[in-house]
Amino acid sequence: MSRSAVGAFAVLTAGVLWGTTGTAASLAPSVPPIAIGAFAMGVGGLLQALIAVRALRTARVGLSRARWLVLLGAGAVVVYPLAFYASMRLAGVAVGTVVSIASTPLFSAILERVVDRVRFTRRWAVAALLAIGGSAVLCFSRAEEGGAGAAATVWGVVLGLAAGLAYAVFSWAVHRVMRSGVPRAAAMGAVFGAGGLALLPVVIATGGPILAGPTTVSVALYLALVPMFLGYVCFGVGLDRIRASTATTLTLCEPAVAAVLAVAVVGESLSFAGWLGLVAVGIGLGVLVMPVPRAGRRSPPSPATAAAGPVHSSRFSPAR
Repeated sequence: MSRSAVGAFAVLTAGVLWGTTGTAASLAPSVPPIAIGAFAMGVGGLLQALIAVRALRTARVGLSRARWLVLLGAGAVVVYPLAFYASMRLAGVAVGTVVSIASTPLFSAILERVVDRVRFTRRWAVAALLAIGGSAVLCFSRAEEGGAGAAATVWGVVLGLAAGLAYAVFSWAVHRVMRSGVPRAAAMGAVFGAGGLALLPVVIATGGPILAGPTTVSVALYLALVPMFLGYVCFGVGLDRIRASTATTLTLCEPAVAAVLAVAVVGESLSFAGWLGLVAVGIGLGVLVMPVPRAGRRSPPSPATAAAGPVHSSRFSPAR
């Protein structure tokens, strides 16, 4: 299996793990979304740093040179769960989820175009359009709550865009730290460890309901250890092998996995439109990861070719 194929598989694995969070979080409905999100992201990030202690020591010179990227990524790790869950609270689950999901790969691609001078390609555009559109249809088909007020919706959309940008920024920052020569474990440990440490005050202030009983504790620990810790380990493996814009597009498998689990495990139903959205996501991700035929001339690197060459529900839930 090629290096890029391993990266794509690792990111898809992360997306599958993240997709289990909605089902898991449904077992602890009494815990506020922002509390369980901050706990999962915070503890998961600190565990990333814990397993990378030796790598962090070895790479301290490289990390010092890339300290502004590390701080930028850590700040984005803090902003993401807070902005995302506030967006869902203000604008509703469907709107908050769609804005965050749709904007993340677009922000990633813009960062790569502006900063890294990477060109867009038709293949990436087609894959992103299918995956983003399918995710949007899927999210709205599962929406059950009533509409929010106009002002709340506007602020919810703004915060959803902030969440999408934050997710794109920490994915891009980790990728750039790795490209600077810092090993994957050290890059992930530094960015997510610092972000997790900064999230601890939020956990202390809001996490009381997590300790209400064995079920809520078990759910919180599962979300921190499996989707957040193990999921981001896989995501880091992917970021070391493919571009951030490709990775964040591949993670659009997350709402699809969440929808399937909701139907199969929780007993929810999915409308015809929802199934169409599911199919569109699958086709889009298939377009992105399928091998590129060898051509007679070389084309410039891009978010599309990255999948074949050199990214707290699913997002419906309070776990990511």
